Amino acid sequence: MFTFLLKRVFQALVVMFVISLVAFSIQDNLGDPLRELVGQSVSEEVRQQMRDEMGLNDPFMVKYGRFVGNALQGDFGTSYFFKQPTIEVIFEKLPATLELVFCASILIIALSIPLGVYSAIKPRAVLSKVIMGVSIVGISVPVFLTAILLMYVFSIELGWLPAYGRGELTSPLGWESGLFNWQGFRNLILPSIALSSIMLPLFIRLVRSEMLEQLSSEYVKFAWAKGLDKYRIWFIHALKNTLLPLITVGGVQIGTMVAYTILTETVFQWPGIGLLFLEAITRVDTPLITTYVIFVGFIFVVTNTIVDLIYGLVNPTVNLAAKG
Repeated sequence: MFTFLLKRVFQALVVMFVISLVAFSIQDNLGDPLRELVGQSVSEEVRQQMRDEMGLNDPFMVKYGRFVGNALQGDFGTSYFFKQPTIEVIFEKLPATLELVFCASILIIALSIPLGVYSAIKPRAVLSKVIMGVSIVGISVPVFLTAILLMYVFSIELGWLPAYGRGELTSPLGWESGLFNWQGFRNLILPSIALSSIMLPLFIRLVRSEMLEQLSSEYVKFAWAKGLDKYRIWFIHALKNTLLPLITVGGVQIGTMVAYTILTETVFQWPGIGLLFLEAITRVDTPLITTYVIFVGFIFVVTNTIVDLIYGLVNPTVNLAAKG
């Protein structure tokens, strides 16, 4: 386990180096940040002087080396628009995104496992065919279209749920969230459903596929021959082994959902880091853009490492050292 951890840490450092290099290299192609800072009224001489003071005219490797040195000290730069350290700006918006991802994950887990298991146990049932048909449609429909459809039906036509914003926030546990009051919870419903629609059809089909494979395995046939109760066979023997690959896929998709919140947050004007990223692109806030890309990459690296560790604990037969 210790050897595996060392290898994973080394791999994570290499990946983060590549991510930081790519993220930093694209900032020169996003336009001139001075255009948003000073407008058109400032003379070209003053612009050049400001570019020299900000280090924008330095060679790429000089700027990147300065960025890495500051990043190792926790300084990822200052946002041109917010006039604050970029990491502080992201942490201010992060709770809203994590709240959205948490609710979407709960929906995915609560629906995909029972629906996938049912479709595997009774593959010829009418409900199973309906579930599979809807999952195909769900995979094909982009998330922004799902979000717009939900908003149109439940907000505009029926008027049941709010169409935008985070709603009322309370902090009984020291964390401001809409989960602790009805008004804030109502604002969470539509964005959570829209975000979960990205992964829910995939997980339903994955659970069904893995469950079918387990039900056709030799140990399940032996359990049937021993006369074990069908529910014990389904939900203890087969389902337990079905969940193993879900741990790997699910952990990776958590990081994916953090990145996918961009479209959902844009449609519902949800004040998270996804909407912040799009606004940063519009404002050519390159320090904030670079920090966002690195931060999301860091989430992917951390979740992948944690998933590998959990998978090794759940399935002791996995050789973590060799896998690393």
